[in-house]
Amino acid sequence: MAGRFEATVVIDRPIEEVFAFLADGENDPKFSPRVVEIAKTTEGPPGVGTVYASTVKDAGMTTKREFRLTAFEPPTRIRWAEVSKNLVTAPEGGYELVRDGSGTQVTIYNVLEGHGPGKLIAPLALRSARKGADDFANAIKRAVEAS
Repeated sequence: MAGRFEATVVIDRPIEEVFAFLADGENDPKFSPRVVEIAKTTEGPPGVGTVYASTVKDAGMTTKREFRLTAFEPPTRIRWAEVSKNLVTAPEGGYELVRDGSGTQVTIYNVLEGHGPGKLIAPLALRSARKGADDFANAIKRAVEAS
């Protein structure tokens, strides 16, 4: 069974600036302590089809992950799908950006899904992600505003 978590935050930066920061997946370590390293593995600027490969540490386990951008609509929408095989994956996720005065409202979401023995872990991962979603959104806000 898959489950979704999301959070929304207002960032004190213009929408184009926020989109550019979030579109560059190599910025993820600036707001996600889970991401040990990340690199774009496809040529050219970010867009539909761009793949990012990362090493992530969750609950003491280190895993390799790959995400492909599935929608890229500047300056309002980025979507991704995890293409790597792990016990718990994010088959769908994204950012939704909306102008909010001189700032930008950002909603981030991920759908988490367990595979094999990961079906037992997925509910715990989802509960943890939901509990930390607002903190995660605020970490994005701090990273964008500091850039």
